[in-house]
Amino acid sequence: MTRIFCIANQKGGVGKTTTTVNLAAGLALIGQRVLVVDLDPQGNATMGSGIDKRALSLSVYDVLLESATIAEARQRSEKVGYDVLGANRELAGAEVELVKLERRDKRLKTALEAVTTDYDFVLIDCPPSLSLLTLNGLCSAHGVVVPMQCEYFALEGLSDLVNTIKQVHANLNPDLQLIGLLRVMFDPRITLQQQVSDQLKVHFGDKVFNSVIPRNVRLAEAPSYGLPGVVFDPASRGAQAFVEFAAEMVARANEGVPA
Repeated sequence: MTRIFCIANQKGGVGKTTTTVNLAAGLALIGQRVLVVDLDPQGNATMGSGIDKRALSLSVYDVLLESATIAEARQRSEKVGYDVLGANRELAGAEVELVKLERRDKRLKTALEAVTTDYDFVLIDCPPSLSLLTLNGLCSAHGVVVPMQCEYFALEGLSDLVNTIKQVHANLNPDLQLIGLLRVMFDPRITLQQQVSDQLKVHFGDKVFNSVIPRNVRLAEAPSYGLPGVVFDPASRGAQAFVEFAAEMVARANEGVPA
């Protein structure tokens, strides 16, 4: 069964795209077939996967407007070992165009149904807002993976996101659930981060992934080379942590736990 996950957080700058491309690269490294769907008009997941967003002839924009299929618009990135449904600035216009269309929140779901047998995992990189684009992602997915920094404001943003997931689950997508929380940019030397991490475990229990992604310079440098950190510097602590996280995701899926 294909697992479709949104990587989402309504707070910006928490490492959603970094998580998406590195998890995808980690999954590909351990033999999984992966598609990354870039739903952010900035196109960072596209560029971070080694594909030039300015050179896209077809993108997720065309798929949402149903002028192209995913099979036509996806590209293989040999550098990273997975497929990408890319995005560029055109996608910003889709927000306005979708409003007047039928099934405006289910268009990505419909498009994905045609290619699910091609993949073990589909990872959707969502923009940092509850927009029609994010809603398309949430309506398509089995679950949401939430990357978050262990800081006070991150906890506030998390409660908003959990409420959003509950609303989408109740009204639009009964399959949707919170899969897990991934602690990113983590520095155990900072007392507050350790305290917030402990609070997360108390409140969310096994919804908190065992894997922890450390603050790592090589992960931060990798996008400027158009690569995930897992490919850019496989020996770095950040890359190794993402490969461990990928293995944890596969293990949970194989156990039948929703993940």
